[in-house]
Amino acid sequence: MNKNLILVVEDDAPVRNLITTTLKTHDYRYLTAPSGETAIVEASSHNPDIMLLDLGLPDMDGIEVIKKVRTWSNMPIIVISARSEDTDKIDALDAGADDYLTKPFSVEELLARLRVTQRRLAMMQGEVQTESAIFQNGSLRIDYAAGCAYLDGEELHLTPIEYKLLSLLSKNVGKVLTHTFITQKIWGSSWDNDVASLRVFMATLRKKIEKQPNAPRYIQTHIGVGYRMLKVE
Repeated sequence: MNKNLILVVEDDAPVRNLITTTLKTHDYRYLTAPSGETAIVEASSHNPDIMLLDLGLPDMDGIEVIKKVRTWSNMPIIVISARSEDTDKIDALDAGADDYLTKPFSVEELLARLRVTQRRLAMMQGEVQTESAIFQNGSLRIDYAAGCAYLDGEELHLTPIEYKLLSLLSKNVGKVLTHTFITQKIWGSSWDNDVASLRVFMATLRKKIEKQPNAPRYIQTHIGVGYRMLKVE
């Protein structure tokens, strides 16, 4: 079966073996790296499709790995870490991670995240071929064909998840999108930590598009319900 190539970056042998056994059982191709430096070499040498990354590596913090990889690659990076504080998640997502799983995790959830990431990659490639519209809302502009967003004429440096969130909201201007609707569209599931992850992603997205995140102009929060993009004149 022609599956994506997964790079597993994990120094804990039992956890690494669990992940690779799961991947092998489900016919995924994979590479492993026990350290940050090895991960960077493997990523640059083999150009994997997806990276599964532990943050607590022996030679460098996983955040640094994300930052280095992001200088040349937009491959999806799924963090798998024992760090569960929101600040840790925000740091990883700000650095360019696409998803965040907290240890201990279930094999079923890991596989679900991989499936969704694969679908998202395929969808993004398809959108590049079919989308041609330009979205304009106030100073915010989205070029769907190029997969880029701009604010006041300056390109926004968005992670793939942030861009997909912004695109989803922009295609539903004025409409309140529920947490469940958004998580289903972005991750293809409604796991317990999806809404928490969504809040983190919305916080990082707002930092980039709102001049005053505490008084948002573009994205309105409906507490307990979801989010809505406002029409800006």
